[in-house]
Amino acid sequence: MSVIFVPVSTATRRSHGGFFMKVAIFGLGYVGTVTAAGLASRGHDVVGVDVDPLKVQTVQEGRSPVVEPGIEALVAEAVTSGALRATQDANVAMEKADISLLCVGTPSTADGNTDLTFIARALGDLRSAMEVCAPPERGFHSVVIRSTVPPGTGARIVDPVFQTPPAGWSVGTGMCPEFLREGCGVEDFFAPPFVVVGATDDRTREELSELFTFLDQDIDQVSVATAEALKYACNAFHATKVSFANEMGRVLRSQGVDAREVMEVFCKDHKLNIAPTYLRPGFAFGGSCLPKDLRALEYMARISSVDVPLLSGTALSNELVIRDAVDRIVAAGDRRVAILGLSFKMDTDDLRESPNVELAERLIGKGFDVGIYDPIIHPDRLVGANRRYVEGKLPHLNRLLARTPQQALAAADVAIVGSSDPTLLRALTTATPKRILDLHGRLGKEIEELPGYEGIGW
Repeated sequence: MSVIFVPVSTATRRSHGGFFMKVAIFGLGYVGTVTAAGLASRGHDVVGVDVDPLKVQTVQEGRSPVVEPGIEALVAEAVTSGALRATQDANVAMEKADISLLCVGTPSTADGNTDLTFIARALGDLRSAMEVCAPPERGFHSVVIRSTVPPGTGARIVDPVFQTPPAGWSVGTGMCPEFLREGCGVEDFFAPPFVVVGATDDRTREELSELFTFLDQDIDQVSVATAEALKYACNAFHATKVSFANEMGRVLRSQGVDAREVMEVFCKDHKLNIAPTYLRPGFAFGGSCLPKDLRALEYMARISSVDVPLLSGTALSNELVIRDAVDRIVAAGDRRVAILGLSFKMDTDDLRESPNVELAERLIGKGFDVGIYDPIIHPDRLVGANRRYVEGKLPHLNRLLARTPQQALAAADVAIVGSSDPTLLRALTTATPKRILDLHGRLGKEIEELPGYEGIGW
């Protein structure tokens, strides 16, 4: 990838429609070095701070302290132009700084927790520097975490440090996670999958938007906790994808199939496979395909003596979603329940392995008074395997089904909603259940603001 270097000048400082900024970057590891050099190459005045004198010296000499394709040239150009400097002294970096980015390490502790020692230390150094340094010309400074930190770190660790800012400083805090892969970090910096900003102050949101204007990308403005959580979600999913591909390789190899060819074609499906289609929190999966095919893969693995803990864990995880719903309803103590939506997916009458049917069966088995409404389901129209399945699970479905959502809700203490059918939603707004448990996640603001509303996973 070729990088266009922009020398620091008055013209450059206003060429992107935003302000030229003085940026203090704490931590000159992979994230800090790439971020520092990248911002400096786009005209910002960047000072990197690190406790390691060798890293500081390396940058000052125009070399990169980390190995990444393209980073050596990026650092050299930025240092030569005067846009990038490095120091061990936080005071040098914080003098009239507009924004500080914390890129220090957050390693694991022995029990798997995240060690925030370096974050706390950098915050302390930053605060101490503010006590003796002149504030920025605009009078406002943004303290932004770029390291990967657990949700709540900003509220618990960062915000208290600046609750009462040093004299002359006005401070906002935020989170701007990085999405840099080692080995192509420079390329990812200039072409990230998204730019995410979580902030406690609108001025911090504005400053971060200005800082990354050169990327010419829409910025996702979210809460600080969401910005903190996003990196974990992304990395967990990446790890899951690696494990999934490897488990498919182990299973399919035993069947004489080249999994590389399978996955090559698999990745061409951007409607379902590589898409947001199934990536929403909600209720358990079901239907005639996913559970059956998952069991078949597990069987192939067993007969070939192949361990597939991810596939096995997927079935267990799905079961835990149903179990959690039952436990929450039981714990509430209300005995009259309306289940609104019975099929595993809206706009179909397929009840085979529907988690909603499983939920109804378990609640009935525990002595709950259950009423059911589904705008699609008519027992006399069910045929074949679909009919046999529901007769085995809910032999008295005719008696349980209500003709209208109002009828199902009439005496219900709890409404369990698995459909966003308009007639059903209108009925909910006039009914008065004590609790509404949303399995769907797309019921709309009007329903979510009703008393007693709660989501299955939010």
